[in-house]
Amino acid sequence: MRATASAAGEPDARPEPMSSVDTRPAAGQRPREVCIVGAGLMGMALGRRLALDGHRVTVLERDERIGGLATWHDYGDFEWDRFYHVVLPTDRHLIGLLRELDLEPDLCWRRTRTGFYVDGHVHSISDNLEFLRFPPLSLLSKARLAWTLLYGSRLEDWRRLESVSVEQWLVRTSGRATFEKLWKPLLLAKLGPHYSRVSAVFIWSYIKRLFSAREGSASAEHLGHVTGGYRQIFASLLEAIEHAGGRVETGRQVERIVTTARDSISVVVDGESRAFDRVICTSPVSVLRRIVDPDLLVVEEPERVPEYLGVVCVVLVTTEPVTPYYVVNIADEGIPFTGVIGMSNVAPLESTSGRHLTYLPKYMLSTDEELQASDEHFEKTFLEALKRIVPKFDEASLLSVHVNRASRVQPLQVLNYSRTVPAVRSRHPGLFVLNTSGFVNATLNNNEVIRTVEAFHAEHARDIAAPTGTDEHAIGR
Repeated sequence: MRATASAAGEPDARPEPMSSVDTRPAAGQRPREVCIVGAGLMGMALGRRLALDGHRVTVLERDERIGGLATWHDYGDFEWDRFYHVVLPTDRHLIGLLRELDLEPDLCWRRTRTGFYVDGHVHSISDNLEFLRFPPLSLLSKARLAWTLLYGSRLEDWRRLESVSVEQWLVRTSGRATFEKLWKPLLLAKLGPHYSRVSAVFIWSYIKRLFSAREGSASAEHLGHVTGGYRQIFASLLEAIEHAGGRVETGRQVERIVTTARDSISVVVDGESRAFDRVICTSPVSVLRRIVDPDLLVVEEPERVPEYLGVVCVVLVTTEPVTPYYVVNIADEGIPFTGVIGMSNVAPLESTSGRHLTYLPKYMLSTDEELQASDEHFEKTFLEALKRIVPKFDEASLLSVHVNRASRVQPLQVLNYSRTVPAVRSRHPGLFVLNTSGFVNATLNNNEVIRTVEAFHAEHARDIAAPTGTDEHAIGR
């Protein structure tokens, strides 16, 4: 089965087929006791896959709620995603997972609009005609910008971009005038002054992914969501794991991962030692260094330590829509957030109790002191700036404000970023690492997470099911 295009022009999303190789334990071979550290989307999707393979899976999560960066939040009358997430028509791996979870009927597509705030005005650039009319750029600049987007969407060899700065590449493809008017304010909104250290891979990966949201002769944008948001997806993942005999434990702090034998690994959880045949860690490398016995893991130090971006996301719940666009991109250095995300222009109001949801995200380095500023600070400054973008915004329609944060969202893709990723090698055949540090040529998005899980499963499923061996295996860069 697949999501079929409707008469209204909905996208025809064709997920790649899953491997048909039988990865279950052989006849007479006992299933493995598998521990997965981390119940984000990566850990839960992998836990489901291994539980279906016949292994006894235990997923351990430090927080009281599963989901990680994709978890949900209580907005009062309803619960919805903590941060903004949508499904793109070409998210084959994510859509494939939804199909396997029987959530395909709940996957809804909408044609959306895009706005651009520049020179004190919001301009719609939701189709080709509006793009041609876009006042801030000359006809030549528009042609060069269109070339940048088309060229970037077709470019496959990302390594050639790693040693080229994002400014250098954008000026070369779009021209200096377009860079100063459009690209530079966008980069400053996303990265602040750190954009000057970032490689062209950063913007290429965004172009590569987001260009696919445009479908049809008018290049209209289509975006999707699952009814109930990611809470529904995680509920289905949890049900699948438990139905297969696995379990997910929240509020459990993994303190140490050690071993005393080649055929067993001990995970110390809240002071209690528990033995497993296989342990798969989805934690960042900085956490691995702290909890994994050095005898089990080799972490080769990179040339530089990766820097991470954090995010503060102010979420408004209103009785009236704030904007008619799914996203308003910001090209104004005086606005303190990256964009205005009108989630209710994708997710129907039935999912949010008739309320409108608007996200105002601001990204900054995880070491930035402002990340620790008070909720009141972000609420005040963001609402003041929003009134500049949407002068007609009526605060009487504002029901509540929520400030959500995450300190480590994605790495800063500096020049030659792949050389900053620590190479990790397991010294124990039962220990594996699967995390997002290896996303050297992609934005951090949920389709990429599922693609990575599928690739890991294809490579290591037989190792997990097989009798314990003695070889080291590379699990990093």
